[in-house]
Amino acid sequence: MIAGTEGPGAARLRTVFMGTPRFAVPSLEALSAAENVTLVLCNPDRPAGRGRAVAAPPVKEEAARLGIPVFQPEKARHPDAVERIRAEAPDLIVVVAYGHILPKSILDIPRTMCVNVHASLLPKYRGAAPINWAVARGDSVTGITVMKMDEGMDTGPMLHVRKMPIGEEDTAESMYAKLSVLGAEALVEALRRMREGTLSETPQDGALATYAPMLKKEHGRIDWTRDAREIRNLVRGMAPWPSATAVHAGKPLKVLSSAVAEEGPGGAGEPGEVLSAGRDGIAVACGNGVLRLLSVQPEGGKAMDAWAYAQGRRVAGGDRLS
Repeated sequence: MIAGTEGPGAARLRTVFMGTPRFAVPSLEALSAAENVTLVLCNPDRPAGRGRAVAAPPVKEEAARLGIPVFQPEKARHPDAVERIRAEAPDLIVVVAYGHILPKSILDIPRTMCVNVHASLLPKYRGAAPINWAVARGDSVTGITVMKMDEGMDTGPMLHVRKMPIGEEDTAESMYAKLSVLGAEALVEALRRMREGTLSETPQDGALATYAPMLKKEHGRIDWTRDAREIRNLVRGMAPWPSATAVHAGKPLKVLSSAVAEEGPGGAGEPGEVLSAGRDGIAVACGNGVLRLLSVQPEGGKAMDAWAYAQGRRVAGGDRLS
C-alpha cells in the first residue's frame, strides 16, 4: 500500500495532469472529481482546421471549465517546466496522451508515482498511435493499460488493464471515442485500488512488445496486391487521418469506407483494376478478393458516395487505381 492513500476517507491527492487531445478529456474530468488536480500541462495552442486559426487544445478547454490552472511548455523536459511541476509538490502525476517521454527529473517528483493511461493492451502497441494500428492490423480486441511510468516508451510495469472488443464496423475514430471513456474508468479504478492497497505491479514482457509509430501520410497508401480484408482494415485504421489513399487518373483519392465484396483469389482482374462501378460502389480487384469502395474523397473535394464519384469521373470497368 502506498503511504498516505489509505481508505476511502483519505485526503484527496495533490495531482498534476498532463495531456492534450480529446482522448484525455474524460480522464481529466474523472480525475478532477476524485482527486485534487492543482495543475494541467498540455501542448501549446496550435493552428488548426482549414483556416489555420490558432486553437486551444481540448484539455486546455476542459481545464478552464473545471477552473484548473494550465501550463503549456513546448517541451516538458525544459528546466522551467520541471520546476513548475516541482513547485506543485504533487502526490501523483497522471499522463494521458501528452505526447512526450518524461525525463527522470519529472518521474522522481511525485510522492507516489507517475501513471500513464495507454490505449492498448501492453506490451502490444507501444508508441504514439496504438488505436490506429490495432484497427489497421485487424485486431478484434484492444483495451486500456494503466501503467507506472519509467524512462522508456510505454515500458513501465502494468497496474490495471481493461479490455474492449473492436467490432467489424469500428474505425480508429469510433474506437478513439470508446477508449477515451474506458481510459477514464480504468484510471479511477486504479486509483481506488491504490487507496485500498490492492494495486500491484506486473512487469511487461519485452519479448512480446509491438510498436505503434506516429502516423504519416505514407502509412495510408493502399497496396492493391494485398488481401481485400487487409486493405479494408487499413481503411478503418487510418480514419480520419491520414486516410487510406489510392491514386486514380493521376490524383490522390481517399477511401473513407469500404466492404469486402468476395473472398478467394482476385482472379477477375489485376490488383487495382476496377471491375465494376454501380450504386453499390466501385469494385476493385485485390491480390486476394475484391474490395468495394463505398465512400471516397477526391483531392481538394468533399467526401462523397463512391457511385457519385464514379458518375462524375466516368469510372468504369477496366480503369486502374494505383
